[in-house]
Amino acid sequence: MKAHKYWSVGALITMLGTFYTGYKKQKSSHKYFALSSMLCMVMAIYTGHKMITRNRKKKANKEKDTEREG
Repeated sequence: MKAHKYWSVGALITMLGTFYTGYKKQKSSHKYFALSSMLCMVMAIYTGHKMITRNRKKKANKEKDTEREG
């Protein structure tokens, strides 16, 4: 799923920004990078969860179809 990949990359970039601004002691920028990093991580988890549950549903449907045929 493309959305999961993009949210994960966004989380990585914003985490790097958080570390950099923390190192440079820029408190206001650090706060915004941290909040955006948290948002990206939550969305990456959500899209990954949707991707996993969708695969499980497809697998369960395939198993039911093979049982009916056999």
